[in-house]
Amino acid sequence: MTYEFILVEPQYQPMIALIRLNRPKELNALNLQLMQELKNALLELDKDDAVRCIIITGNERAFAAGADIKQMENHTAIDMLKIDQFSTWDQIRKTSKPIIAAVSGFALGGGCELCMTCDMIVAGESAKFGQPEIKIGIMPGAGGTQRLTRAVGKALAMEMVLTGRFITADEALSAGLINKVVPDEVYLDEAVKLAKEISQQSPVAVRLAKESVLKAFESGLQEGLYFERKNFYMCFASEDQQEGMQAFIEKRAPKFKGK
Repeated sequence: MTYEFILVEPQYQPMIALIRLNRPKELNALNLQLMQELKNALLELDKDDAVRCIIITGNERAFAAGADIKQMENHTAIDMLKIDQFSTWDQIRKTSKPIIAAVSGFALGGGCELCMTCDMIVAGESAKFGQPEIKIGIMPGAGGTQRLTRAVGKALAMEMVLTGRFITADEALSAGLINKVVPDEVYLDEAVKLAKEISQQSPVAVRLAKESVLKAFESGLQEGLYFERKNFYMCFASEDQQEGMQAFIEKRAPKFKGK
């Protein structure tokens, strides 16, 4: 596919796809077209057996500095309801392959929410995370009050949402929002390193394990345990399970095929 506001490299590295948000003059503000393009790209990559992990990134100045305010400024509540922009976000959440956000610079508003929709976040030292919607008379609408609270707890989430304060990469790491902080010049390299490690595992087991972790994030303990056990049993229907255990017994590296 041809895209206007994102760049897609299905084989950025073997088994690793890269999606780069590409509205640099607007600090990668998330307009409706960009989000639709992102949704379409993820749908295609999710169907590509040659891809085992996906990285979403921006540029050195910004992952994404928020939603496109100019596009929303004159909308009514009914306009927003009809646009149904959040159906795009729901589809991103349904991507079965692991998604890593590689962040440098600003990840604010919708940009922070997009990071949190991903499965893991690697950040450069310059990264800033925040939900500043309150400063323009609205509030987060793509998961900012929900995923942020689950990630960092009520106190910090409430402060960030009600004041619009940005937090640094180090604060985000300490709060449990992100996976790691690295020097800016290697933030994408570090995300690739993590993606490579994941890509070496069984694609079947990775998919089922991702589903199970998300279930824990979104449900109660008993429901999550039931879901985990079901997916655990499902692993034993795969050739990868047989190969993985046989390789362990034979003291060799497994060759997973995603079957």
